[in-house]
Amino acid sequence: MNVPELEDLGDLSGKSVFLRADLNVPLTYNDDGSAEVADPFRIVSTFLTLEFLLNGGARVTMASHLGRPKGQVVAKYSMEPVRRYIQERYEGVEVIENLRFDPREEANDDSFVKELVMGHDLYVNDAFGASHRAHASIVGPPNYLPSAAGRLLAKEANVLGQLLAEPKRPFVAIIGGAKVSDKLALIESMLPKVDALLIGGAMSYTFLAALGHEVGDSLFEADKVETCKRLFASSDKIHLPVDSVVLESSGAFGRGATGGQVRSVGRDIPAGYRGLDVGPETVAKYSEVIANAGTILWNGPMGVFEDERFSNGTFSVGRAVAASDGFSVIGGGDSAAAIEEAGLADQVSHLSTGGGASLELLEKGDLPGLKALRDSASRR
Repeated sequence: MNVPELEDLGDLSGKSVFLRADLNVPLTYNDDGSAEVADPFRIVSTFLTLEFLLNGGARVTMASHLGRPKGQVVAKYSMEPVRRYIQERYEGVEVIENLRFDPREEANDDSFVKELVMGHDLYVNDAFGASHRAHASIVGPPNYLPSAAGRLLAKEANVLGQLLAEPKRPFVAIIGGAKVSDKLALIESMLPKVDALLIGGAMSYTFLAALGHEVGDSLFEADKVETCKRLFASSDKIHLPVDSVVLESSGAFGRGATGGQVRSVGRDIPAGYRGLDVGPETVAKYSEVIANAGTILWNGPMGVFEDERFSNGTFSVGRAVAASDGFSVIGGGDSAAAIEEAGLADQVSHLSTGGGASLELLEKGDLPGLKALRDSASRR
């Protein structure tokens, strides 16, 4: 992606750096109302960048959004627990309050940009997960300060850029999730690039309905049937499930849920049942394709993996990806959560931190945050 990197900033000694990170982490709340960081993964992911800046003699101000306060000060979205977590490890690093407490952040208001960069010499963007947003703290500072990508953002951009530019063949994409409408743009953009596209999750039932199969009470989008029919007819690269694990429609499903008859069926879902996972025959067929892949992109689970009754498809595909000799990229979101829950995160080549950003970069080939950094470099 040719974004400027930390080394391009030159001598850091005595410089003040505004570091935009993605510190949007889950919190746990105590009985007294105080909060603590529940999962520090995103915070820790930016420590390589933070340490490079500090070791170079820079003073660092970190900034991030947290939650969706919608331009208002909302106490439960305060950065205080994140600030404590960071300052316990890096004394002297300033962490400013939630950027989205100010409506000017999401509005990309230049007056807010000027307030953020005031008193700083350099800007670093390490918030890959927010770089698909044209927000003030993402696209504004490169207009005023010499700017560079942090270690995390640079790695994400380089890995995903390489995936699009020169993938080792065969290139296999695994696309799952609930709604086909959320993934249509990704599917259309990836079809010309991949050698095989494996579809799973509830979105597969819209494709199966497009081929004339019964889907019972499974989630599917009737208004997308014609689009799915067109896509399937346009390419022989699309692979669809040949069987499903289904649950009686009266049964509850989700983490910890029980009750209702669970059974395996073929491509047609009987009335009174809903499909919640790909079946064992599909797992076997998909695993064979994955085993021969040179490059693998996985975005979206194969079923409701939070419910152990419907986790086999997702976890089995995850194991196949982990066992493959191909270069494997997990595109953030639920697929990243699934690969971690399966204990396979350290067995894939790259685990992306940005679900929406990963999707947009793969769909469009660029992000507002990356473009802003390149434009800044071109003005030097």
